[in-house]
Amino acid sequence: MLLPFLIVGGVGLVLLLISLVLGDILDHFDVGDGAISGTALSVGLVVFGASGALTATTGLDLVWAYALAIVLGLAGYVLSALVVRNLTNSSDGVPASAVGLSGVTRSDVSAAGGEVSLDGPGEIERRLAYSDDAIPEGSRIVVVEHVGTRVKVAVG
Repeated sequence: MLLPFLIVGGVGLVLLLISLVLGDILDHFDVGDGAISGTALSVGLVVFGASGALTATTGLDLVWAYALAIVLGLAGYVLSALVVRNLTNSSDGVPASAVGLSGVTRSDVSAAGGEVSLDGPGEIERRLAYSDDAIPEGSRIVVVEHVGTRVKVAVG
């Protein structure tokens, strides 16, 4: 009797993949005012299916397979819900301002655009930049304005 476990686990896996690609499904429907996480629910379904299928193949009574699958599925749900909640609460979504940071141009920068690398904390990538004046590649710059994901720079 592995079929019920395989079906539930498969549905959970599909929901988990959808949640990872498109975001939490239940957030779009406002289910439970954010109390129920689609990602956590799909993790619980996957754990239920996998643990039930593994337990059922050991030769124990089917009652024990369901009991263990329910307990482990609920534990998987609770743990992943806590992780999702902690990650959601820890991200404030407000990027730190880059105004005042210095760096180096990685391409020619003009009013049309360019790329820079900044020396600030957490600045490990290149940023899109623009400038009122043309700045050649390799020049030291300073950020004078931060607009969205782009920065306005000047020779510094």
